[in-house]
Amino acid sequence: MSTLPFCTRRYTCEAAIALARRLTELAPGNLNRVLLAPGGTSAMGIAMKLARAATGRYKTISLWDAFHGASLDAASIGGERLFRDRMGPLLPGALHAPPPEPQGCPFHCGSQCNLQCAEMVNYLMEKEGEVGAVIVETVRSTSAIPPAGYPRQLREACDRHGALLIFDEIPHGLGRTGRMFTFEHFGVQPDIVVVGKALGGGVFPLAAVIADERLNVAEELALGHYTHEKNPVACTAALAVLELIAAPGFLQRVRDLGAQTAETLRAMAARYPLVAEVRALGLLLCVVLRHPESGAPARDAAERVMYRCLELGLSFKVSMGNVLTLTPPLTISDEEMRFALNALDVALREECTGAA
Repeated sequence: MSTLPFCTRRYTCEAAIALARRLTELAPGNLNRVLLAPGGTSAMGIAMKLARAATGRYKTISLWDAFHGASLDAASIGGERLFRDRMGPLLPGALHAPPPEPQGCPFHCGSQCNLQCAEMVNYLMEKEGEVGAVIVETVRSTSAIPPAGYPRQLREACDRHGALLIFDEIPHGLGRTGRMFTFEHFGVQPDIVVVGKALGGGVFPLAAVIADERLNVAEELALGHYTHEKNPVACTAALAVLELIAAPGFLQRVRDLGAQTAETLRAMAARYPLVAEVRALGLLLCVVLRHPESGAPARDAAERVMYRCLELGLSFKVSMGNVLTLTPPLTISDEEMRFALNALDVALREECTGAA
């Protein structure tokens, strides 16, 4: 703070250069170019601009139910009605496909997914033509983990049709899933990956667009131009965050603790009929609530459980109306995790028995 609290857009600074270099060291493959942004939504806008500049195409394919930010451009590629209703005409060329989500799958795949959702993306690219980018969350923050072959088929379709593959890892990249980048679980290399949230340690708003070396084609364009995109204090904080996550044993602990916590949550599911499913990838953990008789989403129950947990000292969010989304700090202690699981157990037991 005493050395350099601010850096203007025109210039760069040592902290920003060091951060960009560190991100490219950590990112696999040819992800060797970095643009910084003051938040995830603005970083997604940069990625969309870069895709247009690199391909000369403006059309995109993204997924229904996805969230990429609340600004008008990000909401255009997003798929949640909450952020699209009454917003007037959205970006032209923003096409959508069904997500790889077994519940409510329009192809009725059930437990035996045949990747028709991935084939639909390929179908849209063939029929529409001139698609510049396919933009997806590597996994949903509701911990909807796609089938192993889904990202690979997207990669093949993009290569076939000359489009870029962009992974949005803003909520869960940089360690939450037990890998530095979530796409490392699937063995697929994107052309662009966008990270945020964790990059600033949950304290500073900071995000980054990490792109393939061959996309360094728009030097004369202002793809970002945000006031705090290279803030030296935020960049210094991000370097400290990356040092912690990349430390020996850190990601292994995330994987181990995530597996242990998922086991405890599944034991709860066996006790409480309201819990239909537990989803887990590292410390991205979700508990799906459904009415046991009808199978309908238990939205009211999810709200009651959330607020009861808040009374007990545990805070989390509800996604999609009925998914308890548990994303603890990666530095959470065993004692803190036991406290959190106990609070959730109490709330679920009271909800299922009617005792409050």
